[in-house]
Amino acid sequence: MKRPTRPPGNRRHALLVVVALLAVTSVSGAGPGSAASGVLGGAAVAQAAPAAPSVPRGARVGALFNGDLEGGHFCTASVVRSGGRDLVLTAAHCLSGDGDTDVVFVPGYRDGRAPYGVWRVVRTFVPRAWSDRADEDSDFAFARLAAGRGGREVQDVVGGNVLVTGRGTGVSDLVVTGYPNVRESPLTCVNRPTVHSSTQQRIECPDFTDGTSGSPWVDGAGDVVGVLGGFQQGGATDDVSYSAVLGSAAAALYREAAGAS
Repeated sequence: MKRPTRPPGNRRHALLVVVALLAVTSVSGAGPGSAASGVLGGAAVAQAAPAAPSVPRGARVGALFNGDLEGGHFCTASVVRSGGRDLVLTAAHCLSGDGDTDVVFVPGYRDGRAPYGVWRVVRTFVPRAWSDRADEDSDFAFARLAAGRGGREVQDVVGGNVLVTGRGTGVSDLVVTGYPNVRESPLTCVNRPTVHSSTQQRIECPDFTDGTSGSPWVDGAGDVVGVLGGFQQGGATDDVSYSAVLGSAAAALYREAAGAS
């Protein structure tokens, strides 16, 4: 079971020595679809993100830390577009649902550096089905971030992917980018997911270890259609990872998070 390394009281994962092909997309500026230029299901270290203003799509993915950069990263999250320009998506098992204001998001984190700033979580949105019974089909969550310097929101700095629900599994290859808790840089995987059940999807990528829970599953258009978690909180082995199928419950939680003031 892939779990996050948070203090006792938070469950979860961070699953993923994220594999893949160097998805030039997810961390280099080209769109996720361009990652298909390598061998599917292969693993590679994601390329370093160039400095702004040419911010790559991969910078929309970051690590979740306890308190600050000294607290250690335990899960992965990504910026999703919203009217408030301040939302990130992760796995529900990465958040306690009780505020988690001790958590910060660091987009594009690499080797101890925060090239796009450190953004503090101010509110979390976790499905009731997860809070009540850890329902694996509800293993997704959102967090709102405080504004950064000059009042800029995180989406203003790194952009955001579009959350898409109701997408059929296996329609296209996807890019998965995450932060294994034993590494200080992200890894990326490209492959096509398959159906695990009517409510769960799976993707094969070797070496996905703890710390990658919450990693976004992104298609070539920049749409997020999954988030690493779900069955077995993301998977009991390093080579197969899971996501709940994002449907009406995910759409409703997104609307709640995006509409909250």
